[in-house]
Amino acid sequence: MTVDPNAATQGFPGPGRARPGPHPARYLVPALVAAAVALALGVYGKVHDPAGTAFNLAGFSSTGAVKSWLATAAMFFALVQLVSAAMLYGRLPGPAWSGRLHRWSGRAAFLIAVPVAVHCLYALGYQTYETRVMWHSLLGCFFFGAFSAKMLLLRSERLPGWLLPVVGGLVFAVLTIIWLTSALWFFRTFGVTT
Repeated sequence: MTVDPNAATQGFPGPGRARPGPHPARYLVPALVAAAVALALGVYGKVHDPAGTAFNLAGFSSTGAVKSWLATAAMFFALVQLVSAAMLYGRLPGPAWSGRLHRWSGRAAFLIAVPVAVHCLYALGYQTYETRVMWHSLLGCFFFGAFSAKMLLLRSERLPGWLLPVVGGLVFAVLTIIWLTSALWFFRTFGVTT
């Protein structure tokens, strides 16, 4: 058997060479988008004059209560995301509809988190007057950047098997810290009220 010496230059791997995987630069776009989203949110929150309130819902005692309950609902759907992801990756047994559960719980978590973020940015802005608030502001911006990167990576083909679980885990961990520094703090400070 003869091997064409020009095969490698024609797009075919030569003898003893493995086909190269995706170039690492393809992950640069999601990373740059994530950085741009996080930075844009942070800059807007910092330069915008806080309005004090963005929305209120009937039946709630304050915008803080609305925000805390919406954040808790988003956190619930994020937990469903975590469990359904474990089912999809074979870490937990799950029904055939685990994929749909994962997609819809993610959509619900995001849609519920958006009004909370709008309220935070528009009504309160990016603040750093105490450590808890500084971390909440920083990670709130980071969350939407990381979420944007995850959504872009979902559309990529031939991803390394570890990449989506790592990015998804990062998004979940950041959302958890955001919830701890906002909703849990609110409930511990003001009580579990509506």
